[in-house]
Amino acid sequence: MGITRSCRLAALLVTGLLLSACAKMPEPSSNAAAMPTPTPETRREVAEDSIETMVQQMTLREKVGQLFMVRPDALDPEQTQQQIDDEYASGVTAVSEPMRRMLEQYPVGGICQFGKNIEDPEQIVRFNRELQESSKIPLLIAVDEEGGTVARLANNPAFHLTQYESAAAVGATGAPENARQMGQTIGGYLKQYGFTMDFAPVADVYTNEANTVIGDRAFSHDAATVATMANAMAQGLQEEQILPVFKHFPGHGDTAEDSHSGLAYTYRTREEMAQCEWLPFLTLSQSEENLCAVMVGHIAAPALDDSDTPASLSHKIVTQLLREELLADQDVLVVTDSLAMGAITELYEPGEAAVQAVQAGCDVILMPDGLADAFDAVMTAVQDGTIPEERINESVSRILKFKQKYAGL
Repeated sequence: MGITRSCRLAALLVTGLLLSACAKMPEPSSNAAAMPTPTPETRREVAEDSIETMVQQMTLREKVGQLFMVRPDALDPEQTQQQIDDEYASGVTAVSEPMRRMLEQYPVGGICQFGKNIEDPEQIVRFNRELQESSKIPLLIAVDEEGGTVARLANNPAFHLTQYESAAAVGATGAPENARQMGQTIGGYLKQYGFTMDFAPVADVYTNEANTVIGDRAFSHDAATVATMANAMAQGLQEEQILPVFKHFPGHGDTAEDSHSGLAYTYRTREEMAQCEWLPFLTLSQSEENLCAVMVGHIAAPALDDSDTPASLSHKIVTQLLREELLADQDVLVVTDSLAMGAITELYEPGEAAVQAVQAGCDVILMPDGLADAFDAVMTAVQDGTIPEERINESVSRILKFKQKYAGL
């Protein structure tokens, strides 16, 4: 309890630094008395009822599919897993008929585009539109567009977009408005090109100089600055109807390892993380009107789970800590980091990792190292009772809620 109180107090202090976003209320019409304006509560009740009805009408396969987000290459039956994962291999840039059939067989809920899938503005608009038209339920279409070195579109010379030096450079200005404008600029062009979700902001606090995977992708080494800047960037993205994803819980900034190649470790205590790594997540820009997501990293944290299970697959970290303790009053969408990363593939089979991610409490299974194996494993786990169908329904309902807000459901 002491840790939770210290988290909340620290969060309140940081929240005082955050930007406050005020929406202008529409003027009442002359016939307002005859046509009452629905309240946010009634709108929410209608939305929740429609989602519940939709979930009831979905097949188990459709529901399981909603939990998966994959590279578009994973839908091409001609591509091997090695080709799918290879950043330098030729990427899929249009929807083929075999891909449409694959999407019918494995009705995934989201797509993550990479640089090799993006050629120029006309192509990516067409590609994202074709993907949406091929899916029965609107897709969340995501990209890593952090600003700085990780920017799949802005770093493509065919786009002629605003480029940012780094999140660290923006953080160094000390002006949250600069981070908000960065989010708004990025969100504006992502929306224009058919994206609905950005794997940004980076909410890691850069406290370990030996850390090469985060570096200047983080806004600062100071937790309060990261919290303020990350939230400001998220607000800018939300203003353009792009779903922001705060990453990488429980904090990748103090690790020395790169989880792309192996399991990363943080040896911080709970008390240290409560005062540092968790602040940006505790103060995330979340409301009924502005929903946020959190990406959980492949980070072992012995102080949180002494089994050395990666956070992304740990029920103690995802459900007991993140959902039930730190964000108990928030309905965030929880996304795994890519399950094709070395931290997972060296230790788990694709199906095993996918099942554990669901059991941990994650909503979105990001890029498993073998879609068919992972999908079939989750299906089997539900059918044999390893995963209760109610657990699947919980995540599907949350995903559809976010799609109502960001994907035109």
